[in-house]
Amino acid sequence: MDFVDGRATKKVVIDPGHGGVDGGTSANGILEKDYTLKISKYMADRLDQLGIENTLTRDSDVTLDSNNRPKKAQSFYGKGNDVIVVSNHINAGGGDGHCVTNV
Repeated sequence: MDFVDGRATKKVVIDPGHGGVDGGTSANGILEKDYTLKISKYMADRLDQLGIENTLTRDSDVTLDSNNRPKKAQSFYGKGNDVIVVSNHINAGGGDGHCVTNV
């Protein structure tokens, strides 16, 4: 495990939801895929500033197959206890409010 200023750190995989042909939800000309990417890039930049190792499952508007997305997330750092995976989504409302991917 890595340490920053005496604190144990974990590796972080940031997964911007949707992308490419999968726009996610949309309203008023806003596509979920665009905002999840912007939010995810901000998170990655901030983690970089803090010295926390991280990576993005996508850094542009590309399609990631939902069946292969967990495998891609695991391909960076494995699936040990020192890895955190954050999958960003912006729900339009309704439903149960849960979006879970088994990684």
